[in-house]
Amino acid sequence: MLITLCHLLLLWGLSQSLHPKVFDVHIHGAKDPVAQLSSLQRAGVYAAAISSSWDLQQSYHAHKGPRLLHGLMLPCPLGKVPYSRQPCFSDGKDWPALAWVEQQIQEKKIDFVGEVLSQYYGISSSDTSLYPYYALAAKYNLPVGIHTGSAGPDHGSPNFTEAAGNPSLMRHMLQKFPTLRVWIMHAGAPFLKEAIDLMKAFPNVYTDISAINNPAILPPAQFSEVMKTLMDAGLEDRIMFGSDNGDIQTMIASVDDLTFLTSEQKEKIFYKNAERFFK
Repeated sequence: MLITLCHLLLLWGLSQSLHPKVFDVHIHGAKDPVAQLSSLQRAGVYAAAISSSWDLQQSYHAHKGPRLLHGLMLPCPLGKVPYSRQPCFSDGKDWPALAWVEQQIQEKKIDFVGEVLSQYYGISSSDTSLYPYYALAAKYNLPVGIHTGSAGPDHGSPNFTEAAGNPSLMRHMLQKFPTLRVWIMHAGAPFLKEAIDLMKAFPNVYTDISAINNPAILPPAQFSEVMKTLMDAGLEDRIMFGSDNGDIQTMIASVDDLTFLTSEQKEKIFYKNAERFFK
């Protein structure tokens, strides 16, 4: 019995030591925050960046789990979060008042600006209506995360266009705000080439791989091809893990299953790059 117990403890210890350390840079609010945070923590997630409706997001302060960085989601189509259709802000407006935003930043309630929903809103990520918010991010040295690429059905955003998700549209705002740390959400897919070109031109631009690491959205062979392309482009130090509320174990396995990645490269993707970006 003692030997069996020792073996079990040894196996448990080995499983813990092999457990990935994960910084998830892309989560949203859930109907059951306790279950969500518990699931993330069991998977090895020790930190996560969350953006959602403001009221739901604030409720997360009461729950234990991974260390959370809180975002500011904007602009909101018809005043609502895509898919969940929850009001983004208590006043029901599409855009939060700038004075209010700055107050929340000063009170340490906002750690990054994002998810920037410019594509869902039907405008460019360099639309000047976003510039006052980018200016606040630059003033307080906050990162900015911008939705790019495509979207699923039933998002409830009547002005959504695929073209507005092209990462190359960020070029003007990056030139206007050269100190901003910006991350391309979803790796720009299907605009991968444009995302890579932008990252090569601006060393302060990173990307997350949320959604594209979900085999229900992108087949594993295609995800592998995207990751190989990013790695071959010399961008291994600027790729960050994100789950976008997908099954966390599946999202982690999608990266772990990439045999061309070394353990050191996986560590960069799982948490080291995010630690540097969110410094």
